[in-house]
Parts: sequence; C-alpha cells; structure tokens
Amino acid sequence: MQWILTEPELIPDWFIEAVQNYTKLPKVDFAAQLLWQRGIKTEIELAKFVQHQNYQPASPFEFGEEMNLAVERLKKAAISGEKVAIWGDFDADGITSTAVLWDGLGEFFIQRKQLTYYIPNRLRESHGLNITGIDNLAAQGYKLIVTCDTGSTNIDEIIYAQKLGIDVIVTDHHTLPVERPPVSAIINPRYLSETHPLFHLSGVAVAYKLVEGLYKTLPDVPQKPVADLLDLVAIGLIADLVQLSGDCRYLAKLGLQRLYNDSKSPIKRRPGVGILLELCQKSGDRPTDISFGLGPRINAVSRIQGDASFCVELLTSKDIQHCQRLAQETELANTRRKSLQKDVQNQVLQKLAQLDLSTTSVIVLEDPQWAVGVLGLVAGQIAQETGKPTILLSTETGESTPNQPKLARGSARSINGVDLYKLVKEQEHLLHRFGGHPFAAGLSLFTENIPLFTDAINQKLKQYLGGVELTPTIQADLVVTVADLAKNAGKDLFLELKVLEPCGMGNPVPKLLIKNCWFENAWHRNQEDFKKQKVQYIKTEFNIRDDSTHIAFPGIWWGHYKEELPVGRCDCIAEIDFNSFKNHYEIRLIDVLPSDELTTKSPKSLNILDWRNRDDLEVDIQDDIMIVENCPINWEEIRLWVRKSIYQKKQLALAWQMKEQEKPLEIWLKLVGIAKFVNRKNKLVSRLQLLDKLGVSDFSLQLGFQALKYLGFNVKSQDSGLQIIWDGSSEDEIKLKYASDKFLLAIEEEQFQKEYFTTVPISIIESIAINL
Repeated sequence: MQWILTEPELIPDWFIEAVQNYTKLPKVDFAAQLLWQRGIKTEIELAKFVQHQNYQPASPFEFGEEMNLAVERLKKAAISGEKVAIWGDFDADGITSTAVLWDGLGEFFIQRKQLTYYIPNRLRESHGLNITGIDNLAAQGYKLIVTCDTGSTNIDEIIYAQKLGIDVIVTDHHTLPVERPPVSAIINPRYLSETHPLFHLSGVAVAYKLVEGLYKTLPDVPQKPVADLLDLVAIGLIADLVQLSGDCRYLAKLGLQRLYNDSKSPIKRRPGVGILLELCQKSGDRPTDISFGLGPRINAVSRIQGDASFCVELLTSKDIQHCQRLAQETELANTRRKSLQKDVQNQVLQKLAQLDLSTTSVIVLEDPQWAVGVLGLVAGQIAQETGKPTILLSTETGESTPNQPKLARGSARSINGVDLYKLVKEQEHLLHRFGGHPFAAGLSLFTENIPLFTDAINQKLKQYLGGVELTPTIQADLVVTVADLAKNAGKDLFLELKVLEPCGMGNPVPKLLIKNCWFENAWHRNQEDFKKQKVQYIKTEFNIRDDSTHIAFPGIWWGHYKEELPVGRCDCIAEIDFNSFKNHYEIRLIDVLPSDELTTKSPKSLNILDWRNRDDLEVDIQDDIMIVENCPINWEEIRLWVRKSIYQKKQLALAWQMKEQEKPLEIWLKLVGIAKFVNRKNKLVSRLQLLDKLGVSDFSLQLGFQALKYLGFNVKSQDSGLQIIWDGSSEDEIKLKYASDKFLLAIEEEQFQKEYFTTVPISIIESIAINL
C-alpha cells in the first residue's frame, strides 16, 4: 500500500477568519487547510459549503420536458383512478427510492388499493424490469409502472409492458441507453451536463425530485410536507457512494438533520429508522452512521434472504412493534452477512495467492460455492487492497449442456479511477447481462466464456495503462499528533473536521497521518449481535501514544487481530470518529507501517498542480510553471511531461478540460466530408488542421487515411500539406468495413483514455508517475 501525503499550503489569513466566522469554532487551522486543499477558496463557495441555508437547490423542473411528461402522466393516472406500481431495486438506494415513492405518491394514490411496489429478488432475479414481474402486474390491472434506481436500459421489457397496456416512467441514475427508450418519461441526471448540480443524484434523490415536482404541480393535495422524505434521501444518497456535491450535498445535509433526534428535536424519527439506529448503536447525525450502520443493514437483507421487500415497510410503517420485529430480522441478516463475507473473503484470498499480480491488470476469480449476495462487498475489499479492479463470480454447479449452459453471476468493483463499466461493456458480446456504473457493476455470463472474458478485459486495461502497474494508494490529508487528538478528549479536532461533513465521493473523510507513534493495551474480540451471539468478525481495540503528550487516545481496527499491530514505533493513517455507544471519541485505524518502512510521497516531489476542469482558470502564469492543456491519451505522454518539468525545474500544471466528445461514427463522417471538400476544391490541408478539426491523435488519423483509401480516396503528402484526391481505384466495401472499424475502435480507446486522464484523481497520477 502506497501512502501519499498532501503537503499543506499557505492559507490566507482572511480565509481562516472566514472559516471561523461561518463555523463559530475557536480553532479552525485544520478545517481551513482541508477546505482550501479541496478547492473551497472563495467566501461564496465557503458559505454554500458550510451552511446549507446559503445554497440554492435546483428545481425538479430543470430535468426539462421529461419531468413535465412524468408529472402529467401521474396526474392523468390520479384523475382516472388507474393502478400504479413502483418498481424498485434491492440495494439501499433502491429500497429508499421505493420508500420515497411509496410515501410520496401515497399522498396522491391510495396505498395498497391504487398503489403497490415490487422489489426483485437479488438471488433469483437481476436488477431492473423483468417479464415475469410485468405479467403479474398486468394480471392485477396495473396501467402504470414508475421505476426507481433502475430501468434506463430495459428497452425490451418496456416494449413488452406497452404491449400489455402498461406505460412506464423511468427514474434512474445509471448508464443511459443509446436512444431514448419508448417510455412516458425518463428522468435520469445523466442526460444533464456533468457540471449541473443535479448530475450526481442517486436513485433515491431522483425519486425525491419527481415527488417534489408533483408537490409543486398539485400543492393542495399532499397532507404532509415533502421534506418528511429527506431522511430517506440521505440514507440512499450516502449508502450509494455518489459524489456529494451540488444538490447531493444539500439533500444529504438536510436529511442527516432529520435523522438525528435528540431530546430537543421537534421532528419525530420514523420508528423503523430509530430502532435500526439503536441496534447499530448510532445516533443518526453522521454520514458514517449510514455508511457503517443503516446502509449495510438494509443491503444485508437481499444479500442473505434475496427478498428485501419488507425493508420498505420497515422504513415507512408507523407500527412500532411491527417495525421492531422487522428491524431485528434486518439485524440478524446483517450478522449472517458479516460471517458469510468473512468466509468468502478468506476463500478469495486463497485463490488470489495463486495469481501472479505483476501480470494481472483486472482480477477475475470464480467459485461455485461463493454466495452471490456478498461478492460485491468482497470485490470492493480486494480492489482496495490490491489497487486493481476486481470481478468475482459464482458459477452454477452441475453439467453444462448445449441447451442449458452453466451461468456465472457476480459483481465488479473498480479502483484508481478506472471506468470499469466501460471496460466490461466492451466485452458485451461475451456477457449474458450487465449493468452498473464506472465504479461498481453486476454481470452474468456463461461459464465457458470466463477465460475469454478474463484475457480480453486484462488485455484491454493493459492497453489503456500503457504497461504501467496499478498500486493501491491511501491519501493522507493532515499530519496530526496524539496531543491534537487528545485535546478536550478528541472533541475539538472532531468538531473541526466535522465542518466538512457530509463526506463521501469527491469529499472523502479526512485521513490523518500520525508519525512516530506506538500502541498499548491492544486486545481483540469477536463482535456480538443484539442477542449476544458471537459473530466471526474481528475487531481490535487499543490506545495510541506518541511523544507529544503523556495522554493516550483510544482507537479501533476493524477486521484485524492485535498481533497485526507493529511492535515499537510506527506511522499510521486513521480517521477520527465518535463512538456513541461508549460515548467517547476514538480513531479508526486505516493502515499502519513500522517507521523504517514508511515511504510516503507527496505531490510536491513531482511539482504537479491539478488545474483540470476549472472554468475559473485565470492564473498569473509564471516562468516556473509548465502548463499542459492537451489531454494525454497514454502514460508515455505523462512521463514525457514529468521528465521535462523535472529537467527544466518547473512546476507541472495539468490544465486540460473535460470536453463533450463526438461519437466515433460522427468523427468518421466528418473525415469523409473533409476529404470530399478538399477533393472538390482541389485544396491542400495540413495534418495539424485535420488533427485539430477531428480531435484525434496522429495514430488514429493514419488509420483514417487507410480507411479513406478503400472509399476511393488517395492521400498524398505535398511540401505545404496533404492532397486528397478521389479516383475510385481502390474502392472495396469489405476492406472499407474492416479499416473503418479499426479507426472507430481507435477513437473509442482514445476517448476512454481522455475521460480517464480527465477524471482520475491527481493522487493516482502522482503515485503512478513516481514510478514512470
């Protein structure tokens, strides 16, 4: 595991004063440092980030005509008394999405009479719509399906539903289909620009926006405020690991306020949510109360039992005794999930030991005994530990026959900024089903295709990385001492760092580097469930010390034995947290190394500035800064710039922008159009003009020239440019198809690499560039 330390910058005094004014904290040095490092550098940005009252949320009607279509179709259903079905998903985002629509649409439709919901069984069904479920709804007279957290790519199922007289409204946030599906409406933030404040919404937030739109259209109908749904929105948003910026951050912050319920709060918690929080010993005011408490418990039900439908009831029922029973069932499922996850993880590690990781870009492992429900969790752990995208598959047992080939189902998790969705989708011809997003996906394929799939996806990623080895990394944000931790028993530092919450993708929980420390009073034990039964899941508790103070500070290391702590002095990376069960502050250990093994690298060692995707890039360009404005398409280009900056003793600034990329076919047609124009006008065109006009590399342009040859064009070099003449002598449809496909594939690879280098965290570029 490679550690990367973000070195502190010089923060202006006015900014520190502004942070103090907005937070009302006596000391804000660490908070100001983190805010500045994460791009909050103006008072307006600070005000919106720290105080939600200063943020103006986007209207639901910024989804445009699709929101209008959805609202009108729901109004029609309400007026005509049609039966409406909510089609959800079985993970925490899908469950909370269903609960939001159940409560929200329940203000306009009579629950259980006009309104129902359907959650697919994780162990028997896949994500999304399916024919059997649609048949059941049609038999019961339902005329409208509203999906949540699913449905965007279920084209065949949507057409089937239409044939049965059922309209479909899709609310989702996953990958878009090539063409708009034949639905009454589709509300998906991926149709918006990546800079839009609604772009990163998860499924539950999209469902909330639909309900909000209905509330705004028919304000006299609902009896409860739409804000009553925000606690559910926060659970789904944070559990789904979406980027908490824009409206995502705003909604999560408001939702957490509703989740937290102390003696002074006028808002009563949902019974089921309150009981779940009690069982997991959380207070509800922290994002970690969801990511380590509520989220895993809701997810555990489908992972263990398959059917998670009752979780909607748990989140929405007002019957306390009924919620108590459902919450205990949820807690037991989570207990079994932990043990099962540990068992599968041990088996995966045994298989992993047999792999040569130095020649493996994507880890693909299979086993017939693995429980499908926990493969995503284990794949995520393996990806974090190895730094490599990981795919785990559970294969069917029994003999495969031509009429009934064996199927493998599993999960994929990414790391280091690799767009796993796009990577896997390129092997779609080998897959049975596939869906997800860049960092997590589910898939199934016939077992006989697994070797081909493994070889192909490894080869593809190796091409993208240019032979560079991916390594697991941890970014440390701040260097602190045990004295910093122990001041006021941890409360001061905790409250200071809490200014950044809610944390999540794009705004991670601050990682603290503690140097030259040691551990005392370490002991480990198995966890217990609420029935005091032992769970095969270890945690180690300890005290940490250093030379800055005589006071020790408590800590915990999940999933590790006390013997794994180094003897003697060491360096560690940790997060500070509040343990509501023990009512004290503690650190949660992330990684630890003996001091003599520590090899941290900082961004300063490579002089790299991250100015990518900045609209406000107005800098005083100095002679000691080298700016790269053109996005590279391979690591070799990065290596050349790094070496050049070191040689010239300049600071390297990456300043390319995320641009909307044309489809490869459109680029090919543009090249053909240019060739026809140049031929017709008998003009010369330079290679640089073509590269700029098409936005491709010289390698791809050369492939384009080869394809033009089989269209009848002859490209000749002249002293002052290129001459393109059509003579028809080499026209060949078969060779043209082959050559143009090579050109299109090269463009796709270039665009994938541009997306990668535009979005991959700067820490990954730095850590890999160190070894170039």
